[in-house]
Amino acid sequence: MREAGIGRVLVASLHQGIADILPTRLGFYENWLNVRGFRGKPIGLAPLHAVLSFLRQEGAAYQTIMTRAGEYAADWTIDSMPRVERAFIRAMPAWVRGRLLLRLARRLVRNSYDGSGATVRVRRGTARIDVRASIFCTVRERVPQPLCGFYAAAFERLLARFNLQSRAVVLACRGTGETTCVLMVALPGGRPDAEHDVTAAIDGAPGHPGADASGAGAWRTK
Repeated sequence: MREAGIGRVLVASLHQGIADILPTRLGFYENWLNVRGFRGKPIGLAPLHAVLSFLRQEGAAYQTIMTRAGEYAADWTIDSMPRVERAFIRAMPAWVRGRLLLRLARRLVRNSYDGSGATVRVRRGTARIDVRASIFCTVRERVPQPLCGFYAAAFERLLARFNLQSRAVVLACRGTGETTCVLMVALPGGRPDAEHDVTAAIDGAPGHPGADASGAGAWRTK
């Protein structure tokens, strides 16, 4: 099903995201990202890196495509779950549901690319998700904006599909020179001020009035 650990859900979600946002460019990207990856035949790491490299040169469209692809990946991950598992999660109280969905978020990271992994820590109703070896953030030179939009959008979508509205922010990204990628998600049903914690992180985002002079801080997908 995969070569070098590249999951079919990643290939399919990127393909659909490009088709939605840059339909006239889809033929170009299908030179590397083609239907072989949807039929259980892997595309390999080199073609995937080529696709991501060219997408980063598309300007603002890159982030939009990554957001759309992350949402598709979340939807298809949920739709592939056994019906009884989905029903079980929906029946749980909000705080339990959130923690079960964090497990699903870890599964999505692994299923996208076996070389990646995620660890989750929950404190005061806020989840800190460390994504190791993100396939999106392996770049030769630092970039000005984080490249973790796929994960942030996917995590938000996972929660939303189970009636938990939240926001995911990127606190650190390997693409901008950090040692790992770190995202923060407020879990509905947790501490009342958890949403404030995430809002404060957004206020520190590069370019935001609340950012410090170094420009350090969080970045949100949308």
